[in-house]
Amino acid sequence: MILRVFPDLEPAMAAIKRTAPAVAFFAGFAWDALTLGRSTSSGDLWLLAGYLAGAAALLWYLGHRQSSQAGSVPDAGGLSAGMPPSPPVRPPWLESGPYVLLQFLYGGLFSALFIFYFKSSSHWPAVVWALGLGALLVANEFLKDRYSRFTLTWALFGLCAMLLLNFVIPHAVGGLSAGWFILSTLAGAGLAHLLRHRTPGRPGRIAPAWAVAAGLMLAYWIDVIPPVPLVKRDMALGQDLTRAQGSYVIWQEDVPWWNLFRNPQEDIRLGSGQRLYCVSSIFAPAGLKTRLYHRWLYRDPTRGWLTTSRIGFDLSGGRTGGYRGYTWKRNLTPGEWKVAVETENGRTVAVHHFHLSPDPLPAGSALVQKAI
Repeated sequence: MILRVFPDLEPAMAAIKRTAPAVAFFAGFAWDALTLGRSTSSGDLWLLAGYLAGAAALLWYLGHRQSSQAGSVPDAGGLSAGMPPSPPVRPPWLESGPYVLLQFLYGGLFSALFIFYFKSSSHWPAVVWALGLGALLVANEFLKDRYSRFTLTWALFGLCAMLLLNFVIPHAVGGLSAGWFILSTLAGAGLAHLLRHRTPGRPGRIAPAWAVAAGLMLAYWIDVIPPVPLVKRDMALGQDLTRAQGSYVIWQEDVPWWNLFRNPQEDIRLGSGQRLYCVSSIFAPAGLKTRLYHRWLYRDPTRGWLTTSRIGFDLSGGRTGGYRGYTWKRNLTPGEWKVAVETENGRTVAVHHFHLSPDPLPAGSALVQKAI
């Protein structure tokens, strides 16, 4: 109607139609990036659970519609015997609308889960895993026309359910272990299986959803999936550590401003017999209690990375800025080192690499403080 009155607007309307999906995609992702991932709150999880429930209702409806269409009978005196019944004629918006809505729900789930997992990824295998979720987020923008293939939609629904429950169950039980991860993964695949079983006609195949579950458990076993819902807030090394006004203060060598190529956390000098402290700040949801470890590793020129010590500290969730824990070492061998923050079962939360210089820290060198 508008184009009939204002025909000059037709090119502009066509341009808006072409760019609207991309604009909506980036605007939605930017909004999620600003509002999610700072902490894994119950409200965020309830919202994503609502998205998953909406996707489940749509899949059931689409299965019911397809089953009803296949079982319809032509009117008497209409089609000749043996000819298939004609599908009911629906308005275009009703035909494609459920798929557009399903694409929106999957997009919302993938966007939030990508941000959650990316914030929890602090070593390169976990980053690669999170980027894989990002690729699925982008691919979802081109999958709408394929959602009528139920095998694909069951696999995507199962993946979303598994990844979401990987957050929900540790959040609900206040624990973090391999058992909870396995249980949440199997529960997500089981939810997809049950939904397909209850959907009229049981369209598509559910085996790929179980294959996704097996892949997730393998990725967890080889330490690719980050130990959600833990999120690294900060991690720092220094020559001294104090507490002031409820915060940890790490003291580091003062490097002149003009020395742009030296980072006091990555190129460290120690005085004779001096301690090297490592403090880390890790976010965990309220109610979650676990034990984390600092694993100190030295790179031997002939034998590779060797663990020199593994020191634990307790973590109680709920602090927005993250729970702080620290360990220290003394009499370190000069060379390449790293400190890994790990869970009790060895899942990597964060890793910090540094080089210990053979040159000692000169007596009386100035130190600067950094609050954690």
